[in-house]
Amino acid sequence: MINPDFHEDERIISGDAEGPFFELEAEILTEGPENRKFDFDAAELAQQVCRAVLTEENCPYDASVYLLVTDEEEVHRMNLEYRGIDRTTDVLSFPALPFETESDFSAVEENEMDYIDPDTGCLQLGDIVINASRVWEQAQEYGHSTRREFAFLVAHSMLHLCGYDHMTQEESARMEVKQEAVLQSLGITRS
Repeated sequence: MINPDFHEDERIISGDAEGPFFELEAEILTEGPENRKFDFDAAELAQQVCRAVLTEENCPYDASVYLLVTDEEEVHRMNLEYRGIDRTTDVLSFPALPFETESDFSAVEENEMDYIDPDTGCLQLGDIVINASRVWEQAQEYGHSTRREFAFLVAHSMLHLCGYDHMTQEESARMEVKQEAVLQSLGITRS
């Protein structure tokens, strides 16, 4: 986790007979520039999207993800510190698992002690960092709602946490199809 000592968090837990237990620890530091506020509950929407991705990817484990929604400057700082890239971006993904193949969770079976939180029994998938300013900018640029843009960024990042990448056209196309399928399953459209 990026900030394991954070205690004033928003913790959303879900689980039912139909699917695995899922925990999202969300730290929403800002919702946008100039004190803008999203017209949706960011933590709740992120939880729905994360769970939909894990269901779509047939994750066989109870899982948890840490989400940080922060400002442009912090995302720029983190991008430089952790990736060596001196610019901001819309979303950062920090996978905890070394996937050889997308959504192949067999590495967990081989090294449960490395990936399963002993206190919760949950698979630690990794961290997501969203740039709140970019949510607003890209929603306007692409002509859809901030809710749709935020959900898209969460879905995109969750796929990275499940081992997907977009270094080639084929990989990028596969991610786009999966992202759109998750958003459609939740009724989140571009309009």
